[in-house]
Amino acid sequence: MKSIKVTLIAALTADGYIGQNDAHLSTRWTSREDGAFFAKVSKEIGQMVLGSKTFATFNRKLSDRKMYVYSSRVGVENPHGNEIEVVSEEPASLVARLAEEGVEELLICGGTSVYTMFLQAGVIDRLLLTYEPVIFGDGVRLFNAPVDVNVRLTKVYDLSDQTKVHEYEVIHE
Repeated sequence: MKSIKVTLIAALTADGYIGQNDAHLSTRWTSREDGAFFAKVSKEIGQMVLGSKTFATFNRKLSDRKMYVYSSRVGVENPHGNEIEVVSEEPASLVARLAEEGVEELLICGGTSVYTMFLQAGVIDRLLLTYEPVIFGDGVRLFNAPVDVNVRLTKVYDLSDQTKVHEYEVIHE
């Protein structure tokens, strides 16, 4: 069976939130450096998975990237053409199908439900977590259900003197 490298990417506040609520746009509280980092990584990988709520926050195709948008609504209309595919299959099935189609890397871009189901499915290999100097005190967590995964910190990127990216390898046992 062909393998595929699956990376989860997210921006978090210093207290671990990805937003204040489901409609809170990360671009309103994350740094320009994080935006540039996300653009660079997503263009390098070229294949993105995101939930319909996350997609709705920008509701457009991103150039040079194929997008797989999760939706629980069967037969949802896709006005965006081939570069956006609406999917509902289990994470392991999607990853296996894309590997068979020749995809080598896949970037998981949120939101919380998509992050949770991909991590729970055991298909995530790497996490890229940007930490921003912001505190919400309450809001949307990275994961919306319990997960039990061991990771190893492999690298820290300094995007600025205040914004850091921690790269973690998921330890598959």
